[in-house]
Amino acid sequence: MEENISYAGFWKRLLAHILDRIILGFVLGVLFIPIWIFGILNFMINQENINCEEYAAVSFNPQWNDDVSIAMITAFIVIAIVFSIVSIIVEWLYFAFMESSNKQATFGKIIVGIKVVDYNGGKISFGQATGRYFGKILSGIILGVGFLMAGFTKKKQALHDILASCMVINKFNF
Repeated sequence: MEENISYAGFWKRLLAHILDRIILGFVLGVLFIPIWIFGILNFMINQENINCEEYAAVSFNPQWNDDVSIAMITAFIVIAIVFSIVSIIVEWLYFAFMESSNKQATFGKIIVGIKVVDYNGGKISFGQATGRYFGKILSGIILGVGFLMAGFTKKKQALHDILASCMVINKFNF
């Protein structure tokens, strides 16, 4: 079977990843813009001892020892932490569910015509897809070398593919 496999190259995989990032950015933006606006409005409404003029003065000229400034910074940090955690969960579920589904690919991979398979050419499990997703952290931490490996290995595997015992192939052999 190995001679019939057309492995997906580095640039095709990069394009699929960029498309997935655009899709995820849109989804996360749609999720969080209303939450961000609601959080700011809720904060403003619940401030009993500040009027609009004081709020404007604090907003444009923050004083770090002022209670309102500290509360605003705290709210911003909490929202940023929640956004980061939810983003990781949404991305993980997106990649893991899509790559372990019958499509065997995310929307970006579908668009460029590639899919993720196990070493037998079959569908990967949700556990493998999860390992592959979190393996990308390791691929990135080592200065992106784990991603670059896809351009130099025999089966065009990145580090996270090797760790998850899978590979990325072209859907159509030309």
